[in-house]
Amino acid sequence: MFFNLFKTKREPRPIFEALGTDMHCHLVPRVDDGSKCVEESIECLQTLKAVGYSKVFITPHFCVPRFPNNEEDIKARYEELKRQVKEAGVEIELAGIAGEYRIDSGFAPRLEAPRFLQIAGKYVLVEFPLHQQLMGCDELIFDMQMKGYEVILAHPERYPYLSVNSSRMEQLKNQGVYFQINALSLGGFYGDEARKKAYTMLDNKWVEFMGTDTHNTLYAQALSDLTCDRKVAKVLETYEFLNKTL
Repeated sequence: MFFNLFKTKREPRPIFEALGTDMHCHLVPRVDDGSKCVEESIECLQTLKAVGYSKVFITPHFCVPRFPNNEEDIKARYEELKRQVKEAGVEIELAGIAGEYRIDSGFAPRLEAPRFLQIAGKYVLVEFPLHQQLMGCDELIFDMQMKGYEVILAHPERYPYLSVNSSRMEQLKNQGVYFQINALSLGGFYGDEARKKAYTMLDNKWVEFMGTDTHNTLYAQALSDLTCDRKVAKVLETYEFLNKTL
């Protein structure tokens, strides 16, 4: 009996047409833990196009001390990437440069002289430290809101200290914070706990946005594979995300 030892590579399905816009990815080369070169960025963007996205906002990390990025430098690097993507003939719209701002020791000084790069000129994407909560996060978010910013919390399903049953998560929702889950969380890319929390949050209608959080070609391939997941496809067919409004 003959056994095929090689899996047939399945073509991606454009299930993310339902979203249209990816509002969280790390494809400006060499500025954070995302893409390492223009070629990798272009390959990832081609995959995003293949799975159904037509528009992309790129959101590099801003966090101290690991990625102390400067907004003006990031904007210049983004414009160069746009030029190279156009030359490569990738048919996807680079709709803008924003940021993923970690609420860390460097965040309060940044808030004193705000210069946040915003998604669609409206939203600021923030993240908490992944493994240990910083005291005063909620107060800093409130201060942002008082300055007129609409705040999106990136991938709340990935913070092990933030339980879906906690009063704190409900408090964030009552505070008017938008939640963005990662598409790959639904496929178990970050572990079973993140997957369960993401689906529970969807069941609770606590999610407004879905992002790919694409960093490199490994993420892009996982996203392509995810398009064969019928449960994920059903979520995209039935859940009212706000990505289309961007």
